[in-house]
Amino acid sequence: MEASFLSTVVLPIALAIIMLGMGLSLVPEDFQRVKKYPKAVSIGLISQLVFLPIIGFVIAKVVPMQPALAMGLMIVALCPGGASSNIVTFLAKGDVALSVTLTAFSSVITVFTIPVLGNLAYQHFIGQTAAIALPIGATIVQIFLITLLPIGLGMVFRQIFPEVARRLEKVTNRLAVGFLALIILLLVIREWNRIPGFIVQVGVGIVLLNVISMLAGFYVSKLFKLNTPQQICIGIEVGIQNGTLAIAITAGLLNNPDMAIPAAVYSLFMYVTGFIAINYGRKLAATNPVLESQV
Repeated sequence: MEASFLSTVVLPIALAIIMLGMGLSLVPEDFQRVKKYPKAVSIGLISQLVFLPIIGFVIAKVVPMQPALAMGLMIVALCPGGASSNIVTFLAKGDVALSVTLTAFSSVITVFTIPVLGNLAYQHFIGQTAAIALPIGATIVQIFLITLLPIGLGMVFRQIFPEVARRLEKVTNRLAVGFLALIILLLVIREWNRIPGFIVQVGVGIVLLNVISMLAGFYVSKLFKLNTPQQICIGIEVGIQNGTLAIAITAGLLNNPDMAIPAAVYSLFMYVTGFIAINYGRKLAATNPVLESQV
């Protein structure tokens, strides 16, 4: 669970390449639409920053687990969405521009919320205070390099070479699926010996957190009559968190490998629900055309 060549080099490069391909499918109007209709952004952020921590806390209290594991689960619930949520949204035919916007906003906001809520959770579950602080500058730079920059380059390429970009879209779509499968395979191989023990310790809590949060994001956005791609996006964005960041906080800042176990299991299981969301999202998008009046 410590930093390795896989997590520090391979995964960021793979994610950046996928983001570059994703940018080929976007045009500036996609982000202008998000700005024009802020309701979806507000619902997405509230679902992720308010509802998700509450869901995590209830699960940590109800499901029997050691205090360190409960704390680790809470850290996962406090983390923002990551590049994986953008990729799954893209493959599930969700609103990619909204997904990128939510990831960027939540990543910056959680720089401030994780220290506060994380310390409260630490006091509750562990019984003492802890110094949890994320470097603002480094977090923003990471968002820019892995997410925003490659997407921006892909969009610029589409503006300059529109026909080539359209032809490349199908290729990058398959490439995204391939990279996603490769990431999962590498993660499974790396943690293979420890996976059974991890699942026994926190499997139930992680499954509940992942599934309930994804359903909550989807049905809250459905309740507020957002369009189908936005519902798909928010369900995924709330259900798939930045497991890598959770591991960095628990194993790095808090220096507690046991607390990192929930994040390690979550980082694997979220792709199971991710593939289910991709399949469901594609079917939903095919039967429910986007109605602009809904946004």
